Amino acid sequence: MLRTTRSYGGMVTAPHHLASQAGLEVLCDGGNALEAMVAAAAAIAVVYPHMNGLGGDGFWLVARRGEVPVAIHASGRSAELATRSFYAGQEAIPSRGPKAALTVAGAVSGWQAAYDLSRERFGGTLPRARLLQDAIRHAREGVAVTRSMTRNSCEKLAELSNVPGFAETWLEDGQPLGVGQRLRQPRIAATLERLAEAGFDDFYRGDLARSIATDLETAGSPLRLPDLEHHRADRVAPLSVDVAGHRVHNLPPPTQGLASLILLALYGSMPAEHADGFDFVHRIVECTKAAFRVRDAYVTDPDYMAEAPESFLTQEALARLASQVSHDRAAPWPHPGRPGDTVWLGAIDSEGLAVSYIQSLYWEFGSGLVLPGSGITWQNRGTSFSLDEGALNRLEPRRLPFHTIQPALAELSDGRMMVYGTMGGEGQPQTQAVVFARHVLHGMPLQQAVTAPRWLLGRTWGAATTNLKVEAGLGLADELHAAGHDVEVVEDYAEMMGHAGAIVRHQDGLLEGASDPRSNGAVAAR
Repeated sequence: MLRTTRSYGGMVTAPHHLASQAGLEVLCDGGNALEAMVAAAAAIAVVYPHMNGLGGDGFWLVARRGEVPVAIHASGRSAELATRSFYAGQEAIPSRGPKAALTVAGAVSGWQAAYDLSRERFGGTLPRARLLQDAIRHAREGVAVTRSMTRNSCEKLAELSNVPGFAETWLEDGQPLGVGQRLRQPRIAATLERLAEAGFDDFYRGDLARSIATDLETAGSPLRLPDLEHHRADRVAPLSVDVAGHRVHNLPPPTQGLASLILLALYGSMPAEHADGFDFVHRIVECTKAAFRVRDAYVTDPDYMAEAPESFLTQEALARLASQVSHDRAAPWPHPGRPGDTVWLGAIDSEGLAVSYIQSLYWEFGSGLVLPGSGITWQNRGTSFSLDEGALNRLEPRRLPFHTIQPALAELSDGRMMVYGTMGGEGQPQTQAVVFARHVLHGMPLQQAVTAPRWLLGRTWGAATTNLKVEAGLGLADELHAAGHDVEVVEDYAEMMGHAGAIVRHQDGLLEGASDPRSNGAVAAR
């Protein structure tokens, strides 16, 4: 059984141990938490390539006690050529292949924004080359393929094997790499070396950008060089809400961070007596439904939103939603699900600078398109757009897509700071709520809060159904079914439940960290 990791010198947690180690080594070299997170983000793009990469998006939450938190929005807009007429004759945007690669990849711009913020406000001094050195080494020398990558490669082989560049990059003799085989990525190593030398902005406005744009156009993507040149990461104000006296922060639209905050605020107003049993699970599930109804009706590109997201976080709005939540019966479900996978990483340094970060390709291997020059696998985040002219998230040129991914950060009433998050599509708000509620509201030890059996309502990473999935160890299937829930029991430590993690900093500087046994992750501390 994993136990909560504790230290005073700095801590990083990630769903792959080599990413945690890369971040920790930056802390040991005198870097701050932002610099450590850039290193960990680059490393995990290499060592967990089926879940995230340079061709994806990212979101940041950055805070230090007594200072106003900062969010970095690093997701890309749809191409100028990505009109509904571009997809004429198709019922939906293809989920794989070049036409699925229709939004700019924003992750690298987020690395730049974090690097700049580190130097402007938090005394960062380490050069880009130092932050990228572990990722470059892992890409060039190779890493051991994880069970997660092998399984997902096998499961998705039929839909990905014919996508340009996929077989040459991720298969050997037409078959997925086996667990423990050495995965080398020389083109990614060269791309990272170029970013270290020329700067992260080269991805959007330099020689690398021109290579990327040429390869995308040649493959059949609607993305062009002006789309890359137009892109910038933005610093934005996070959304926040009071949860039983604690201040919880998350990302604004186009992410589902609003749903995460609504969910926690609702549960905080009607907590169960204990962090186990029917009441705990049922109440969080029903609060999830209420939060998702708001999300599905309103959350989109903020330029297109009919209501300000803050309006759903007022006491009056939350009270109206709470009145609709039954404490003993399941409300009708499902609503349409949103898939997705990603990686969440957290870091807190010895000075109390806290970073919650999430990075994603959307589906496993994203669009599957691998660019021949750079070796970058491009995301398929734009498939969340609808071709229906009347849809909330309808496709328009240069529009932000809806994002399931969103990192979380909380300032607790006793002076502690907490960063936490997970991957897993619709599971992200739910797992965030479960970890926070178990640890903060019910006093469960941090690692136990992450490890204990979980559940998931709706569509998540690796699953097509939208019912309520519960791990066998939860042991509540019969009670939940009797209350009207459509229950499916899955194996314990199922990867579909997400790869959660958390770090908590106490006022005296003590750090506590947790990593999910459902992942290949670890907490690295000094």
